[in-house]
Amino acid sequence: MRLICLVNNYLGWRGLEYLRKQAEVVAVVMHPPERSKYENEIRATAVAADAEILRADSLRRPDGLKRIAELKPELGFSIMFGYLLKRDFLSLLPRGCLNLHPALLPFNRGAHPNVWSIVDRTPAGVTLHFIDEGVDTGDIVCQKEVPVSVADTGESLYHRLEAAGAELLRESWGAIASGQIKRAAQKEDAGTCHKVNDVARIDEIDLQKSYKAEELLNILRARTFPPYKGAFFRHAGRKVHVRIQLEECDGDDAGN
Repeated sequence: MRLICLVNNYLGWRGLEYLRKQAEVVAVVMHPPERSKYENEIRATAVAADAEILRADSLRRPDGLKRIAELKPELGFSIMFGYLLKRDFLSLLPRGCLNLHPALLPFNRGAHPNVWSIVDRTPAGVTLHFIDEGVDTGDIVCQKEVPVSVADTGESLYHRLEAAGAELLRESWGAIASGQIKRAAQKEDAGTCHKVNDVARIDEIDLQKSYKAEELLNILRARTFPPYKGAFFRHAGRKVHVRIQLEECDGDDAGN
């Protein structure tokens, strides 16, 4: 099978490493340098696969789309790719384009699903789904739920979602390669969706506002992900950022 892989970040790199051993990766689409993570690792893997390297903007340029058509990919595979894919690109893929999304769709479409599963107490997990022109709205192929611990932070949950995503990719590849995958449509009126900047509305802690303890704790732990600054309050005209550390103890330790 001829693949075009659209990848970014650690999970995108590890997914590309796996996919290049299972199929012929003819092209790898990367984020621009200012938005790219694990760029060197992704580039080295693309070179090892003898794949053509393209940037995200090529997907919307006639010359870029022409080059992709010449490479004749059969299936697209998106992992942590932060750009919406349009019909002009999707129409070039006879077997469609799959996306590995770190959320249990239809919950937490869009950005920062690790944050919102903690803040909104929505189910967490990973989903392999087909891409349409919406934001994570395409047909679901398979999913894996990831339980959210009371001691989870945005960082710890993020890394467990990464691990579950890599596992789901390995488990599902046989069905993908053989064309035996099943599709289940998402309900349009179900679930949740968040934009990148939605975290701005929870990041500032108003010291004059009343919060339920659970609500405040969930915000603080969801936004604990060093080196990112996360939640903050203002004092004397300056921002003071807050990170927290949580530790679960056995029942015998409860009094200590």
